[in-house]
Amino acid sequence: MDLSKHAATIPTNPDVAREIPNLLRIYKDGRIERLLGVDIVPYGIDSRTNVQSKDVTINPETGLSARFYLPPNTSPSQKLTLLIYIHGGAFCVCTPFNPAFHLHMNTLSADANVVAVSVHYRLAPESPIPICYDDTWEAIQWAAKHVGGNGPEPWLNDHVDFGRVFFGGDSAGANIAHNMAMRGASEGFGGLNLNGIVLACPYFGGDEKDLLVEFLYPNYEGVDDVKIHSTKDPKISDLGCNRVLIFVAEKDFLRERGKRYYEALKKSGWSGTVDIDETEGENHVFHLFNPAGEKSIALVKKFVQFITQK
Repeated sequence: MDLSKHAATIPTNPDVAREIPNLLRIYKDGRIERLLGVDIVPYGIDSRTNVQSKDVTINPETGLSARFYLPPNTSPSQKLTLLIYIHGGAFCVCTPFNPAFHLHMNTLSADANVVAVSVHYRLAPESPIPICYDDTWEAIQWAAKHVGGNGPEPWLNDHVDFGRVFFGGDSAGANIAHNMAMRGASEGFGGLNLNGIVLACPYFGGDEKDLLVEFLYPNYEGVDDVKIHSTKDPKISDLGCNRVLIFVAEKDFLRERGKRYYEALKKSGWSGTVDIDETEGENHVFHLFNPAGEKSIALVKKFVQFITQK
């Protein structure tokens, strides 16, 4: 999602306290209506790819969970790369259970032959930022409990090579993925070896404070908040992986933010390799809205090549 274009408007409905176009309607009685990302599809065996999926609760107290994906024809003797994916949605809409994300994960799991974990973090404003970051970090730590092969989730125990782990995300989820790589650099990944991160149409704050983020994030520090304005982080050179792939789209309002992140990382002294790929004529997260399009298929192919490269 493009957070910078979702300023609040004056509601025409007298029962509505605040409306954020295309995202949220907040009523005076406290009820919140989401205008995007409310459709869900069940887990199961995908008829297109034969990928098997299931939903797993990570923390029953908070509701933190994830949708897991296992590619076909796997056996315990074959250990696979782990992709931990963080969906976008302006920190306040969408879930891993939406049709677009479910299709994307089935495709990635099948084409790259990876176990994928799509994190269902809590959404703002009910769960204000930085809860989305903390939930995702908790999911990563929970996954790390399986490194010795005796964690609570059999798919991770039986099928994952924890020496090959990637984080991926789109839009706000790409921002979270970056922040997880930064947090792991300082706190450790608990035995996971993070090889790289993939950021699709990433959201990062610009030169001015973000008004939507200000609403969703009570302790937001404006342009000095390096979670949001990550290109200004003096510690960005500590990023906890060796490879980064950034996708930007020509018509995306966030295109320049992604390019600025690329330049900041490249100039920081970080020791890894960063690549950026721009798709002409396309808009924000086009690959999710039109997955069958030629350019979407090309993006997924590059994503797969990145995580399967030895």
